[in-house]
Amino acid sequence: MAEMTRQMNPVQVEKFLKGMDYPASKEDLIKKAKKEGADERVLETLRRMPGDTFQSPIDVSEAIGRSE
Repeated sequence: MAEMTRQMNPVQVEKFLKGMDYPASKEDLIKKAKKEGADERVLETLRRMPGDTFQSPIDVSEAIGRSE
């Protein structure tokens, strides 16, 4: 279970968000990642991000970095 709590690299997460329209809510990001086949580690990383709305992929990457 320790593996599940390890932080994902933002690049690993972003590949599941390719083509995402921004601004986007955290829930929108999670739905898109699920649709693109993201595993539970990716989804958990998105769930743990601080913030509810993201203006760009850069915002998502920064939020992933702050959630470590």
